[in-house]
Amino acid sequence: MAPDTRHPDKLDRAVIFLGPPGAGKGTQAKELARKYGVPHLSTGDMLREHVTKGTPLGVKAKPIMERGELVPDSLVLQMVRERIERPDCSHGFVFDGFPRTVAQAKYLGELLKQHGYKRPFVIHLAIDPSVLLPRLTGRRTCKMGGEIYNIYERPPKVAGRCDADGGELVQRPDDREEVIGPRLRAYEKQTAPLVAYYGRLGLLHSIDASKSVEEVGRQVLQSVQSVRGAR
Repeated sequence: MAPDTRHPDKLDRAVIFLGPPGAGKGTQAKELARKYGVPHLSTGDMLREHVTKGTPLGVKAKPIMERGELVPDSLVLQMVRERIERPDCSHGFVFDGFPRTVAQAKYLGELLKQHGYKRPFVIHLAIDPSVLLPRLTGRRTCKMGGEIYNIYERPPKVAGRCDADGGELVQRPDDREEVIGPRLRAYEKQTAPLVAYYGRLGLLHSIDASKSVEEVGRQVLQSVQSVRGAR
């Protein structure tokens, strides 16, 4: 879709969240997507769906995810291209967990150009590594709606049950303490360079993710609104 046919009240671009596991990317991405009425695209959710359904892609990805390693580009890019070509992405979308490498970022940049989107808006959720362990080990996800809680910082009203739909809250395999170390090391090696990459392109906006969920969300929204209408 050409840029001049897009709706002025929509994002009309991709919003990308960067930050280590536990920084709050999923929570903030979902809320921003809800406010703008655009899809929330979590490669993690997409991969877990493939694993649950036992698709060929899911069978390949499952052991990699359980070890806390990054899924190869060949699998991730296949999912991303198909997803953003769906009609519901025509007015923009919010990425959660993608891109994770500079190679993926370059691929995404070309893909967005091909589809007539404006330059992506990149939000870096910066946080001290010392606070990540309780955030990750305490995280619980609703099996029904995907809502995220933390038994230490943001517990549900009823233990083990989602406030919204009563669904069971579970701990993801990659949030176990023995897996978190490899996850953080993988982030530092492959994903952290994205901060420098997008910084050089002038697309990076950093936000202190150690603050409350509400305060971080307010700053995220202000940042996005500040570039609405910009090319």
